[in-house]
Amino acid sequence: MKTYQKILTAFLAVCFMTVAAFAADASPVGTWKFTQTGRGGDTERTFSLAMKDGKLTGTMKGTTGGPVDIPDAALEDVSFKDGTVSFAVTTEFNGNKRTTKYSGKLEGDKITGSSERPGRGDGAPPTKSDWVVTRVK
Repeated sequence: MKTYQKILTAFLAVCFMTVAAFAADASPVGTWKFTQTGRGGDTERTFSLAMKDGKLTGTMKGTTGGPVDIPDAALEDVSFKDGTVSFAVTTEFNGNKRTTKYSGKLEGDKITGSSERPGRGDGAPPTKSDWVVTRVK
């Protein structure tokens, strides 16, 4: 009888550890990188997501693209629901503010989705792009 209890206890412990491991992988918390295509070519971008006071927050790291320096920016409207990560980033350079919205499905160490930013010029339609992000290990 004791052997049966030990086997059952060990089995349950393995099940709980497996569930905990999958739950950890299902979290968007961490540092992520992706390539953003612009007029000056491709730029590698990095952002981080963290849990603070029970709320998901984050920062998009700044970058230098030709003559333009883009500073770090706080992520806005960050959410993670039903496996989908979404947030917006507002950057300001040369006196112009631009908000880009990102959304994608989390699958392990990858997020696949799209981004949308304002079009160039008055009345121009928004520009949509595919967005594939990988977690930095």
